Amino acid sequence: MTTPQEQWAQIGQESAKLIQEFSEKQGLNTTNLAMTNLNVVSKAFTQLAETMMRDPQRLVQMQLDLYQRHLSLWANMAERMMGKPAAPVVEPEKGDRRFKDEDWQNNLLFDFIKQSYLLTSNWMMDGVRSHKRDLDPKTAEKVEFYTRQFVDALAPTNFPLTNPEVLKKTVETNGQNLVQGLKNLLADMEKGKITLTDTSAFEVGKNIAVTEGQVVYQNRLIQLIQYTPKTKDVYKRPLLILPPWINKFYILDMRPENSFIRYAVEEAQQTTFIVSWKNPTAEYKDVGFAEYMKEGALEAIEKVLEITGEKDLNIIGYCIGGTLTAATLAWMAKKHDKRVNSATFFTTLMDFSEAGELGVFIDDEQVTELERKMSEAGYLDGKEMAATFSMLRENDLIWSFVVNNYLLGQQPFPFDLLYWNDDSTRMPCAMHSYYLRNMYIENNLVKKNKLSLNGEKIDLGEIGQDIYMVSAKNDHITPWTGCFKPLHNMKGKVDFVLGNSGHVAGVANPPSNTKSYFWSAPIKGADAEKWLEGAKRIDGSWWPNWKDWIQARAGEKVAPRDPVKNKKYKPIEPAPGSYVKEKS
Repeated sequence: MTTPQEQWAQIGQESAKLIQEFSEKQGLNTTNLAMTNLNVVSKAFTQLAETMMRDPQRLVQMQLDLYQRHLSLWANMAERMMGKPAAPVVEPEKGDRRFKDEDWQNNLLFDFIKQSYLLTSNWMMDGVRSHKRDLDPKTAEKVEFYTRQFVDALAPTNFPLTNPEVLKKTVETNGQNLVQGLKNLLADMEKGKITLTDTSAFEVGKNIAVTEGQVVYQNRLIQLIQYTPKTKDVYKRPLLILPPWINKFYILDMRPENSFIRYAVEEAQQTTFIVSWKNPTAEYKDVGFAEYMKEGALEAIEKVLEITGEKDLNIIGYCIGGTLTAATLAWMAKKHDKRVNSATFFTTLMDFSEAGELGVFIDDEQVTELERKMSEAGYLDGKEMAATFSMLRENDLIWSFVVNNYLLGQQPFPFDLLYWNDDSTRMPCAMHSYYLRNMYIENNLVKKNKLSLNGEKIDLGEIGQDIYMVSAKNDHITPWTGCFKPLHNMKGKVDFVLGNSGHVAGVANPPSNTKSYFWSAPIKGADAEKWLEGAKRIDGSWWPNWKDWIQARAGEKVAPRDPVKNKKYKPIEPAPGSYVKEKS
C-alpha cells in the first residue's frame, strides 16, 4: 500500500510529464504563456488610486470599516465555537451557486473562509463604487468591472485547498481528479478556450436545429431558409427573421420543445423564413455594414416576397440583427419603400448610450488595437468574441468550469445552450470596425441623418411600422433601458415587452417554462422606469402574447406554401443548410 507522500509524489510526476509533453507538442516556452496587455486596465486603476489619495479621510474610513467587519466575524465565530447559535455576518447573494456544498455552512473553518472572503470582496466593491462619482463614466465602468473580475477570480472555491468539495474528491480519488483536471486544462489550452459542454452530444441538423425546411436562396452572405408549413392554412403575410451574425441562428431552433421557429410555424401559423449568415473568412475583410444591409436584409426581403407572391411582410430582428433591421427600416422609409408591414425586435439596441458592460471593452484605444489585429487576419476570431461574452458572466461561464473541469477533474454535462454559445462566428474586419465605432463609440444610429447607408442618410424617427420590442430585465449585453430608450421617437405604435430573465433565456422562453413572467404595455413616453411602474405583469411566456400581436398583422388565411413546390426558387439543400455548419 502506497503512503500519502508516495501518492502525491506520483501525482507530481504525472503532472510534470503532462506539461512537458504539452510544451513539446506546441513548441511553447512555458515562461511566456501569460503575456497580456494590461494598458487599459492599468490606466483606469491609476486614475482610481489618484482619486482615492485625494480623499485620505475616506480611505481611512474604508480601512476602519473593513476592520470592523472582520471583528464582527471573529465575534460570530467565537460564539459558534462555544456552541451558541449565531446568524452569519454575511451571506452569498441570491443566485450565487459557488458555495452550494454543505460544508460551506456546516464546517466552521470553511464557513469562516467563505464569510471572510465575502466580507472582503464586498468591501472592495463598495469602495470602488463609492469613488465612481469622482471618475469619468467610462473609467468608472472599467474599474468596477475589473475589480469584480479580480475578486471573483480569488474566490476560495477556485483553489483546491480552500474548496471542501475538491478536497473530498481528492481524498476519494487519491488525487487522480487533479491529474485528470490537468489533462483537461492542457487540452483546453490547446483549443484556446474552456470546454463548456460535451460537444459530441450535439450535431446541428441532427438533434438541434431540426425544424423542417429548405434553403431556397443563397448569396455570399446569406442562406435563406423557408420552413415547411405544418398547418392546414397559414396567414397570408410572410414572416422573415434576421438573427444576429455574432452567433448562429439556431438559438431560435434548439430543440423542438424550445424552438421559437417551430412555434412560429405551428402555433402562430406563419410562413416563416430565416436568414442564416455566412461565417466569414479572410476574403470577407472588406465587407461592411452596408453590404450586410444590401446583400442580407434587403435581398432577403426581396426573395421572400418573390417566393410568396406578396407585396409586403412582417420582420423580426434579434440583437445585432435587430440593429440592422432598424437601420434597414430607416433606409426604406427614406426610399418610401413599404415592403415591411411590422417589425418585432428581440433584445435590440439602437441607442448605444446605455450599452451595458460590453462598453468596458470598447473605446478608441481598444478598438484601434482590435482593428490592427483584424486587418492582419481579415476578421475577428470567434474565440475572442466568446471570451468577451464569458467575462460578462464570469462565475457561470468561467470559474464554475475551472472548478468542475480542472479541480474536480470532471467532464462538463451536455447542454444545448452552451453548445450554441461555444459555436462561435467570425466578424469581418470592415463590418465590425464600422459597428463598434458608429454604434458603440459615437452612437450615430440615433442621430438624425448622421449615418449614410447605400447612398441614403437615415433617421430612425422615420420608422412608421408597428413595433413589438422584447427585452429582458437581467440582460447583460443589451440592457433593457437601452432597448427602451429610442422607441418613443418612432412614428408607429410601439408595444414593449420585458421578460424576467437574460439576453438568451429571455428570448428562448417557450410556454412550457411555467416560472417565467413578463411586463407588457404600449410606449407613451421616454421614461423606462415610469413605463415599468404602469406595465401589466403577466405570468408565463411572452410567446402567446406575440402570437396574438403578429396574427393581427398577418392578413387573412391562405393555403400553406411548401418550399419544395416552388418552381422559381427550387430547394438548394435541406434546413439548416451548410452556412450554419461552418466552424470558426
